[in-house]
Amino acid sequence: MTRRDVRGAPPRSLPEAVVGPGPRARQCSDGRVLDGGSPSPAPLAEAGPAETVRRWLRTLGGSPLPPAAAPAPGCPFLDWAASGAMELTGEEDGPPVLTPGPMVSLVREAGAALEHIAGRLLPVDPALVLGGRAGAMNLTRRGRTSVGGTTRLLRASDGWCAVSLSRPDDLELVPAMLGRPDVTDPWQELTTAVRGARTSEFTDHVRMFGVPAASLPPEPPLVDVPWQVSTIAPTTGRVQLEGALVVDLSSLWAGPLCAHLLGLAGARVVKVESTRRPDGARAGSRPFYDWLHFGHESVAVDFTVPAGRGVLADLLRAADVVIEASRPRALAQLGLAPERLDHRAGKVWVSITGYGRGRPDRVAFGDDAAVAGGLVGRSADGRPVFCADAVADPLTGVVAALGAMGALVQGGGRLIDVSMRNVAAAFAAAPPADHGPHPVRTVAAGTVVDCPALGRTQAVLPPRAPVAEGTAAVMGADTARILSPSTELRRRSDPR
Repeated sequence: MTRRDVRGAPPRSLPEAVVGPGPRARQCSDGRVLDGGSPSPAPLAEAGPAETVRRWLRTLGGSPLPPAAAPAPGCPFLDWAASGAMELTGEEDGPPVLTPGPMVSLVREAGAALEHIAGRLLPVDPALVLGGRAGAMNLTRRGRTSVGGTTRLLRASDGWCAVSLSRPDDLELVPAMLGRPDVTDPWQELTTAVRGARTSEFTDHVRMFGVPAASLPPEPPLVDVPWQVSTIAPTTGRVQLEGALVVDLSSLWAGPLCAHLLGLAGARVVKVESTRRPDGARAGSRPFYDWLHFGHESVAVDFTVPAGRGVLADLLRAADVVIEASRPRALAQLGLAPERLDHRAGKVWVSITGYGRGRPDRVAFGDDAAVAGGLVGRSADGRPVFCADAVADPLTGVVAALGAMGALVQGGGRLIDVSMRNVAAAFAAAPPADHGPHPVRTVAAGTVVDCPALGRTQAVLPPRAPVAEGTAAVMGADTARILSPSTELRRRSDPR
């Protein structure tokens, strides 16, 4: 049996983690000690996961807050071990590593807040949120290669950066990035090229080609709230979630998870895809896609022709909630940017981007966005490793749903600008548990985590695959019915 001590960083869910005002030291999961406090009001270092979620909701203008709860007598590190996400974090040939923050606790508190707002039980299981895709696809940790295999952490002269080559075009652009045509192994040659460069210069260069890249900051950026809110329409009376119309233009993971949670809360979800560019997740894990999209209606139109754009405009006008995860200029080119449309009173528009609408040309995927927010694990030698599976994606989906539901029930009229990088930073900067070392041990049956303060041991569990209640609709299955002039959806497409 081998044994090593991994010290956690200070909790917010346990009473002993709360200290008086003023600067404090925080110890991270890699043993580093950070000095200084968080800005007021509601300093990050003082807030537990429940109060953190309440603080986010307060920015929506009086969203119904879940009642303040007593700190749960649990351990975020044991929760992490049980979630399946720890099994996805660490060196490929080494033991899994502890969370850099109370991720599971924050997801759980966000789920509790969603239940409170919806007024019904919602099955928001942090284990499925964080590890569901990996469980469905039988993926495992790979250290500085992402669980999905398309993003890598590369060592530069002054630190670390992440580059994602998720699309065929990304790989084809590597010769142009390197300035020569004779590239035989894109990853090996990028690894060699970055060694003599500064992280900021290298990532800026890669981004010039439209390829996602991010520098790992020395410490997670302090992000008090993971979204920005602006007004796009008049508010109205409290909108009931039951039957609210959600038009989901998003794809892949973060936006569809947001739509999935709104659907569980009782909303009617209509997924809209381009006939020329369907959701790429349809070609991925079918069980995972079905879990996200079962029960949603499907509309497919050609966005490149006037008739298709007209249909899309009608759907957006009819919606109570719009979810989109495109670059702002993409909708602007279609004449459908939120600032150019007439909106129904009470409309909520959720815009999910890599770095926020203020940085429209920066693209991101879940793994590189997490690195940009400082949300990484650390191996025993202090080197960064990817945290879970594209973790900024599911965290953003939960946060976006919280923003959408919180704004909607307060009368709406809001655009919720959700940055994946800021979501990752908000989770990374959350002070973890401060109740002593948490040894990670290898035993005959696998790996376990000890919590001496609670006298408990938790096995590190593999990620679980979600079980869909049924099959998602075929693309465009509901197009003719929904777009019929006689439907209620078409009748309500005029702003009011």
